[in-house]
Amino acid sequence: MSIRTLATLGVAVLLGLIAVILVRSYLGNAAQNAATQTAGPGATVSIVVAARPLARGAVLQADALKIVSYPQDAAPAEAFHSIPDVLNGDSGNQRVALRDMVANEPVLSGNISGAGGRLGLSGVVAPGMRAVSVRSGDVAGVGGFVLPGDRVDILLTRSEGNQGTVTQVLAENVRVLGVDQMDNVEANKPVVAKVVTVEVTPEQAQTISLAQAVGSVTLTLRHVADSAPLVKKFMTISDLGGAPHHGAGRSGYSIRVIRGVDASNGFAVSVGNGLKTASSAVPAAVRAP
Repeated sequence: MSIRTLATLGVAVLLGLIAVILVRSYLGNAAQNAATQTAGPGATVSIVVAARPLARGAVLQADALKIVSYPQDAAPAEAFHSIPDVLNGDSGNQRVALRDMVANEPVLSGNISGAGGRLGLSGVVAPGMRAVSVRSGDVAGVGGFVLPGDRVDILLTRSEGNQGTVTQVLAENVRVLGVDQMDNVEANKPVVAKVVTVEVTPEQAQTISLAQAVGSVTLTLRHVADSAPLVKKFMTISDLGGAPHHGAGRSGYSIRVIRGVDASNGFAVSVGNGLKTASSAVPAAVRAP
């Protein structure tokens, strides 16, 4: 075998060894990067987001959704991880959006309808809670400025025996689900409401239903960040303060004395003094027959 052939063979072996070393180094780095992404501090998770803006009530289609990588520690707990889970649900029925969504917004279970694709309050009421409607006028509906998503206190004003008119708290810091036939939490225009639907416990729902039959139920609107409990739960007229006002009219009876053709109204007595005082003040000629 010639020297040239041996040299060529040696070069080929050397190049082969270099290639093997490079491939093994590349595969090792790729495996390390994958392990870092799945188990390290910067781990990501795949979630379903809106591929384009979705209007409230829109039927969710596959082309309106997409999968993106999200930081694992920032991914919402109610997010979906596959598009089929969003489209079919548990019963294989289509879902619809319960609120407007923007592009790239995570699709959450609370923002889409449940089985059957039915858009209604039943999919919004929290488990264990009830939706009850309160009849409302302009004042009772806080001037039309209560909107879905607001928080209100519910009060009852009624007559209570010798205490007169009283006001008591029926429920506090409850969520407004709907105003008349509107339950869109994105609404921002005042509505003059005749019926306001709120989310309460089953016991509170019974109380509110009974209260509407015995008195006047009103709503008071809370600040968006106010969740403090009410201090006073019951109020009577005496709690308004001030002394009772008595009229300035006459407190006793008046006796009219007639002397011939002259009449006099100058004698007045109180009930406490009785007729004895009046009798002593009248001349004897008048008292005697």
